[in-house]
Amino acid sequence: MNTKFTRREFVHLSGAAAVGALLAACGGTPTATPVPAKPPAATTPKTFGLTVAEAMAAVPSITPAEARKRMDSDRNTLVIDVRDAADITASGIVPGAVAISYGALTYQADNGVPPEWRSPQLADRSRPIITYCQAGPLGALAGKMLHDMGFSNVSILAGGVQAWKDAGFPTQKFPS
Repeated sequence: MNTKFTRREFVHLSGAAAVGALLAACGGTPTATPVPAKPPAATTPKTFGLTVAEAMAAVPSITPAEARKRMDSDRNTLVIDVRDAADITASGIVPGAVAISYGALTYQADNGVPPEWRSPQLADRSRPIITYCQAGPLGALAGKMLHDMGFSNVSILAGGVQAWKDAGFPTQKFPS
């Protein structure tokens, strides 16, 4: 079989068809009849807003009062401020929260990286966790990421540290 494909046609071949086409072009025996695959369907790019909306739909949000109640009733609750240090310094941190930026959280919560990269605070996948940022979106993305990584008890602080302060709860200076 001596099937010839243009470069454009070859790019759209499925894996087995591409191997068969390469073998045929090199004089080998193809294992499958090359059949051009359908080009991938056009998709709408995912925006920040859409990604946040998906995160908010996947992970429960709680009010500042609920967060405070959980923190008071279960000392094992891990509250994570996912903002960068400069942003936390500007507005303060929820008392008892730990600062793990969103970027660092991506690997500190990952069991697939070397142990020295991981945070021991994130070893227990069933530990209650509340994520937050300044106003909510980045905290939602962090909560969804943890949820997708297998954490089973994650919540998002609705409205972030701003809602916490608006509810009359204190913040503390960072670093404390």
